[in-house]
Amino acid sequence: MAVCRTIAIVLTPHALRAHLLATRIAGTVATTREESLRSYRLFAARDPRVLIGIDPVWAWGERDVVELMARRCGVSADPRCVSGPEVIDPELTLAALDAYAERLARAARRRAAVLIGTGHPHRLLGFYAALADALSAAGCAVLTPAQGRCVDITTRFGLRTYNLGYVRGVALVRDGDPERPGCEPGAHTHSPLPVRAVLDAAAEAGGPLPELVIGDHGWACGAGQLGFEAIALADVNDPAPFVGEAEGRVSVVVPLDDGVRSDYYLPLTRYVLNRACLSQ
Repeated sequence: MAVCRTIAIVLTPHALRAHLLATRIAGTVATTREESLRSYRLFAARDPRVLIGIDPVWAWGERDVVELMARRCGVSADPRCVSGPEVIDPELTLAALDAYAERLARAARRRAAVLIGTGHPHRLLGFYAALADALSAAGCAVLTPAQGRCVDITTRFGLRTYNLGYVRGVALVRDGDPERPGCEPGAHTHSPLPVRAVLDAAAEAGGPLPELVIGDHGWACGAGQLGFEAIALADVNDPAPFVGEAEGRVSVVVPLDDGVRSDYYLPLTRYVLNRACLSQ
């Protein structure tokens, strides 16, 4: 990939690595081993709460999932490691960010239609909104179908109705209960139902359909399962995107802690946009 000369602050991989470790986006992260192993067990049992839109083709036992996550994220592959904080190898994060940037650059060169959505708006909205702004400036159509459409999602509190919305070109859901205050900037969800509703609406309207879906959780997994190219950010207790990547349904997954302070992701934004030659 060509390295662009821009007036933006350019982070070297070494500097970004230091930032990842200092903010615990990678290195020793807040996710616990207990959380991860519980998710791996549920994935092996095909629990839809953990599949988040991926329908695995291969047989994935718990041990298989652990070994995959060790290769893709850097977590321990030792079955005797059952407690304590998880670890993400920052070198794997950096390599995945480079691949992620290449997919963005390819979309920009093609002026492709893109769809961007997040189930983690409180943490990642700023990261995705910067991508939307940069891709739009490069001539890409940032799609916003199904604005205001209702989506029923089963949660641990029962069935709830959410409304699809967009903030700076980024799709998210908000609580649709009129007796509950609005969730700003949106609600946390792992469900693939929102992206299915958005893609259905785009198809019903006669297109365009996205050439690339950018997101996390069910947004990336749900789109990838339907055959759309998808790239994702994912935490180590969310094995579905990594399984989707291993099986060829998600193009790139960046391993990182997806729950740190939102401003901590700003250097990642700068790094990715610079590597994609999209810095403004």
